[in-house]
Amino acid sequence: MRTNSLIPAMSRFLDDDWNNLFEWRNRNYSSNTTTLPSVNVKETGDEFVVEMAAPGMKKDDFDIQLDNNMLTIRSEMSSESNEQDEDGKYSRREFSYQSFQRSFNLNNQVVDDANIQATYEDGILRLNIPKREEAKEKPARQIQVA
Repeated sequence: MRTNSLIPAMSRFLDDDWNNLFEWRNRNYSSNTTTLPSVNVKETGDEFVVEMAAPGMKKDDFDIQLDNNMLTIRSEMSSESNEQDEDGKYSRREFSYQSFQRSFNLNNQVVDDANIQATYEDGILRLNIPKREEAKEKPARQIQVA
């Protein structure tokens, strides 16, 4: 995409490779009984905020890693629901297993990957990814003609 300005209108630090289905399946997947969690990405002047909808989980259910500019969020959960009669025999037993993985390429010239922070609250996993000082938006200034 070409632009006439010196500074791109939107900085793209996340790359899902949506056009390359083969790579997408290798890096972003969910078990066949669940859906892939939705992600919102918001850019401010100082940081990127990634929000992932993951209700019903605990913060310990997430595994978040950064390896070679690849940010990977994965989770794996299993649970059992037991209903027993008085003799201890199963009248019904249901297993549940779900897992997912989402991966994003980070532009290490834009983000300060050493200071990424993650929180989980009210079913939302939130990652705050600060920008490097040189990548932050600078206020407009007047340049005098000599």
